[in-house]
Amino acid sequence: MNKTGPKHKTCRRVGAPLCGRPNCPSNKRPYPPGQHGRGRKRISEYQTRLLEKQKLRHIYGVNEKQMRRYYDRANRSTAVTGEEMIRLLETRLDTVCLRLGLALTGSQARQLVSHGHVSIDGRRNDVPSAQVKPGQTITLSPKARNFIFVREALEVTPEPPPYLYRNKDEVSGTLSRAPERDEVPLPVPLEERLIVEFYS
Repeated sequence: MNKTGPKHKTCRRVGAPLCGRPNCPSNKRPYPPGQHGRGRKRISEYQTRLLEKQKLRHIYGVNEKQMRRYYDRANRSTAVTGEEMIRLLETRLDTVCLRLGLALTGSQARQLVSHGHVSIDGRRNDVPSAQVKPGQTITLSPKARNFIFVREALEVTPEPPPYLYRNKDEVSGTLSRAPERDEVPLPVPLEERLIVEFYS
């Protein structure tokens, strides 16, 4: 099981609501936890890059090994490395479920997938990191459609980004095309260029 650690610890560390939730403690206290949290420290270039990488890792709930793999894949592609990295993370099965409003949080979306409630084009898939390709449709099992958090998520989440199509009645959605960088609804601003510099 991929342990992603205390939910808001990284949010406090970077001083931004990476979890995307309005009640995140970092909104009230945008400085690291602990007695030296408010101390003014000069941040080195390395730390700045590391912080951006940790932000991206936390947003998508991936571990360091997975993150490295996403960087390597993006680096081998002909697209802009940083943008391709975000595109790969954004088209993970758990992220697509979250963006479609089938779950309220990333961990709920991961749980839906890993418990076998999600299908891609009618075939069950229980791997949260599975890549969804343009044109593929995501559906939930009949049981999952009646989960309280799924019904609630469909009620309260905004319309998905333009690269996704959602059918609320069917509790399903389709990845229409690959996402453009400026369409990706990240909870905080992010400079992926610094992440690429960190790994290169």
